[in-house]
Amino acid sequence: MPNITFSSPLHKDKTVYAVAGSHRDTVLKLARDNHIPIDFGCENGECGTCLVKTSRIDQKHGPMGAPLTDQEVKVLKELGKITQAQIDAMRVDDLNHSEWRLACQMVLRDEELLIEYPSK
Repeated sequence: MPNITFSSPLHKDKTVYAVAGSHRDTVLKLARDNHIPIDFGCENGECGTCLVKTSRIDQKHGPMGAPLTDQEVKVLKELGKITQAQIDAMRVDDLNHSEWRLACQMVLRDEELLIEYPSK
């Protein structure tokens, strides 16, 4: 089980254990289950409200989280958080080339992550 640390300028950092590989449990669900106040709107990857920045705590492994969904790619591109070159590379490599994710779309793998989110 990986440790996921949630960090925000207005809230104390909180580290939680996550079950990897469920293919359904998103970062947003993990945050909500653990009373971490990540803002969200639609919960289906259309609004971009749940934008988070991800980084690996353990640098030994490859890309973070499951691959980006098509909806996530569309919204991240609209928000200016992913370039067409990153999208093209992702399609060729089948690897995530962006530190930016939508919490409602990101499914965890067995990796320790830092997830930074804005606070209101």
